[in-house]
Amino acid sequence: MTDRIRVVLADDHAVVRQGIRRFLEETEEVEVVAEAGDGKETLRLVQIHRPDVVVLDIRMPEMTGVETTRRIKAQYPEIRVLILTAYDDSPYIYALLQAGADGYVLKTASGDELVQAVRRVHRGGTALSPEIADRVVRQMMTRKPEGAVEQVEPLTTRELEVLRLAARGLTNRAIGHQLDISHRTVQGHLASIYGKLGVNSRTEAVTEALRRGWIVIE
Repeated sequence: MTDRIRVVLADDHAVVRQGIRRFLEETEEVEVVAEAGDGKETLRLVQIHRPDVVVLDIRMPEMTGVETTRRIKAQYPEIRVLILTAYDDSPYIYALLQAGADGYVLKTASGDELVQAVRRVHRGGTALSPEIADRVVRQMMTRKPEGAVEQVEPLTTRELEVLRLAARGLTNRAIGHQLDISHRTVQGHLASIYGKLGVNSRTEAVTEALRRGWIVIE
């Protein structure tokens, strides 16, 4: 029998990990060598086991999936990272792909689809749920041709601070508390950001800023 695909599985819910593990190990191709419940534990287990693939959720204690992915890829570029999550928000998608994730699969996927995704990233390919692939394609189609000049008024330092906090999911009041300004002032900054970027929502603003490399999601 050929060598199994060795997997480290990371999700902060033990019951969810049990279900994912059962799906993965229904085929003899895959062996889950370790499980982690937070980002720091994931990095520790990756260092110990040096798996072929890490199956990773986004929102976990200690360290987010974005930062965990970034660190895995920086230290072990040969290890493949497959995101398995319930979140299909565009900012997460682009932040994780920028961090080096090799696949992004939603938890609505079937067991067979999950196993196929693990196989695909292990072979060096990319695995995206159809909904995620559609978003990525649409985003790529809206990009300007290489070398084209995009006339966009730059954001101020304060606007970038507001946008970075918005990217972390903070409310206007929480952003105001962090920056020691009123929530109405935060609303004003967001309105200015939307106008400069030609967007209509937080998600669009964060996605565009990520695309331009102005911010990262930690």
